Amino acid sequence: MIWAGLSLDARVGALLEDTANKTRNGMAERVEATYWMESPYEIERAADVVGGEQSSGTFVQVPGETADLKERFRARIEEVKLLDPAEAPSLPGAAESSSGTYQRAEVRLSFSIENMGANLPTLIATVAGNLFELRDVSGLKLVDIEVPDAFKEAYPGPQFGITGTRELAGVQDRPIIGTIVKPSVGLSPEATADLVRDLAGADIDFVKDDELMANPPHSPIEERVEKVMAVINEAAEANGKKGMYAFNITDELDAMLRHHDMVKAAGGTCVMVSLNSIGPVALAHLRKHCELPIHGHRNGWGMYTRSPHLGMGFRAYQKIWRLAGADHIHVNGLQNKFWEPDDSVVNSIQACFERFLGGYPVMPVISSGQTGMQAPETYARINSVDVMYLAGGGMMAHPGGPPAGNIALLQCWEAAVHGIPLETYAESNPELAQSIEKFGKR
Repeated sequence: MIWAGLSLDARVGALLEDTANKTRNGMAERVEATYWMESPYEIERAADVVGGEQSSGTFVQVPGETADLKERFRARIEEVKLLDPAEAPSLPGAAESSSGTYQRAEVRLSFSIENMGANLPTLIATVAGNLFELRDVSGLKLVDIEVPDAFKEAYPGPQFGITGTRELAGVQDRPIIGTIVKPSVGLSPEATADLVRDLAGADIDFVKDDELMANPPHSPIEERVEKVMAVINEAAEANGKKGMYAFNITDELDAMLRHHDMVKAAGGTCVMVSLNSIGPVALAHLRKHCELPIHGHRNGWGMYTRSPHLGMGFRAYQKIWRLAGADHIHVNGLQNKFWEPDDSVVNSIQACFERFLGGYPVMPVISSGQTGMQAPETYARINSVDVMYLAGGGMMAHPGGPPAGNIALLQCWEAAVHGIPLETYAESNPELAQSIEKFGKR
């Protein structure tokens, strides 16, 4: 293309035409992002500022920002649903409202995929980038995103999901029951293997490293994999069931790839990563290399979502990690030890069950203060057993020891699925009776 002698506007016009000629089929589709928004101004004005900031606009008209360019590349306001206003700003640093009230709404914006291509990091920069800093908003939270099919070509998504995980774990038609190695830190590889030996002898489905346990000096991952897999493989030969152990391989990228290969070579069937620590790019790269299910721990999630006025909702969050390739993702649990209310947890589980890009199945992982006493309400509210149900102290602190704790959790879910009160089921199941006595009825 020859630029000599052309004005800036003419060059922009020529570039637009050239881009159009090179655009592949489907690239004209748009990414949609839904926000909860609060502003000292009229919502339409704030939405326009947010959309402009995150696409072609700036705070002042600039040379080359032609009408054609705006039409093609600028974000669009697709829908505004007004909510009740607030009398004070939710976040500091916003512009002052001349009316004394702060408008609130659910706003849906769309962005041309031509702005970013099927590029996950740039997608995130677009829908969750500089917009949170704008003085035009006094509250902003990304609630949901939808992406066009062009992303399928670049990101294959979960490799195993629910079905593949069930096959490897040898568990069908009920939740995958598991636990977390506790204490979180301090156990040697030998001590960890001794604990797993007891659990494997009780036919446990799933055990995972804690998010704080990756490759520390007191338990190098090479030694931990060797010792733990020896126990798991021995138990599999004895009773025909091979428990799934999620080794935490969170690390620098090259180390994660090496450690994945080591786990697979030892006969392991799962690896775990701390999603927020490694980021979507690292997970997507690991997914391309990985031959095992990826257990996605969301530690640090509260930074994104605990405030109702800032950050990101789980519905949007889990789609990012499904794109990047997580097979399992944590969703908290009912009556958990954290801040999250039960309704929010249920909504998160249901979000994982919804199809995304026509599929991209991900298994929700219920954890955090779970003892089995929450099983009946959990089942009643989600009407599904396609979950992992993990209990740390709720299994490890069982009066009969961890193996009895595993059995009690299974009994809790059996009672829940069959609609039998836990106290009634406990009459013929001593492990459950001990669990009720220890943890109390909820």
